[in-house]
Amino acid sequence: MNFNNMFLSLRYHNFRNYFIGHALSTLGTWIQQVSLAWIIYELTNSTALLGIIGFCSLIPQLFVSPFAGAWIDKIDKRKTLIFIQILLFSQAILLGIAYHFHWLTPSMLIGLSLLLGILSAIDTPLRQSLLSLIIEEKTALPNALALNAMVFNASRFVGPPIAGLLLATIGAELCFYLNGLSYLILAIAVLCMKQVKSSIAQGNMKNVLKEGFEYVYQHSVFKYLMLTVFVLNMTASSYVALLPVYAKDILLGDEKTLGILWGAAGIGSLLSSMLLAGQKNFNRVHAQILLNILFCGAGLLLLALSSSYMLLMLAMFLLGFGISTSNISTNIILQQDAPESLRGRVVSIYTSTRFGFDALGGLCAGLLASLIAPQNVMLIFALILLAYALFNWLQIYPRIKKAPH
Repeated sequence: MNFNNMFLSLRYHNFRNYFIGHALSTLGTWIQQVSLAWIIYELTNSTALLGIIGFCSLIPQLFVSPFAGAWIDKIDKRKTLIFIQILLFSQAILLGIAYHFHWLTPSMLIGLSLLLGILSAIDTPLRQSLLSLIIEEKTALPNALALNAMVFNASRFVGPPIAGLLLATIGAELCFYLNGLSYLILAIAVLCMKQVKSSIAQGNMKNVLKEGFEYVYQHSVFKYLMLTVFVLNMTASSYVALLPVYAKDILLGDEKTLGILWGAAGIGSLLSSMLLAGQKNFNRVHAQILLNILFCGAGLLLLALSSSYMLLMLAMFLLGFGISTSNISTNIILQQDAPESLRGRVVSIYTSTRFGFDALGGLCAGLLASLIAPQNVMLIFALILLAYALFNWLQIYPRIKKAPH
């Protein structure tokens, strides 16, 4: 790990503003996510509803993000990001008010989760594509992307334990209001940026959208990377939907137990992004991704075969590290190689695959866990992922390991 290079991109004024706002916003999002998962399971004891809520908050990424990417390439990214933060603020405040007045029925939770998912499907590729505009030297872009991911993963480490503590002390309502405030802080940070100019794609939406998909499909490395993102997040990321079950029913714990388990995955993710932030050479990225698929498979097997507190913590760490390394590495390669005029669309296709199939995996895990033991669900997903790792090693890796980056 090269500590001299780890914070290289923070020397740029616009990125520093974004970094601070993004850090606080992401921390707030994790606090809300943990709080919402806990109160849903506490009120309903329904693994199926956990899966459905997680699905609704992420599935718009699969269907909305590609269209959002085409739209993002045709607009002023900075102004639009500010507007989206205001809408996200409104959603979080509404959630807090609904909780206060006991309006949180399953149907309302599903509706608010869908709203959050639609806004996030625009917000995520918008934040990602903005990075290339606020980094003056493109050689610093991989570092900025890794730091961007480090913020997410540090929040994943710090956020859940904080959420568990806040839930036990001040309650879920204030957690929702704190998340709303965090969106406003990011909006102000983006407002303070200077000289941010977006490259505007020409043509109607249909042609712009089609051009993005054709570019990814015809780029052999991009196509294989997207396949890996699909399989990995459909299987390995599904553990998120069942984590409250592991905390409450398998470990016989409480909110703090849930926060600690989530925090263990966050430690793995944080270490991954720190290593990538200090990495300068990505020539062996495909071997790196393959190895981390195996880490994720091992993590799912531990979830399936063990009820030991320490082994489940290890499982969380392996999953956090493996998922993060694979996804961040993929994002870096995509943004390095994609032309500026297509970057919003390429990033949106990546985020669509990343979060959309994360949602489908969580839904499947939640529904299956209502029929069979959660450990058996994790075993099925572990076997699928390890089978793909074998396929990757035999068929995909030999074709692309020599591809230039």
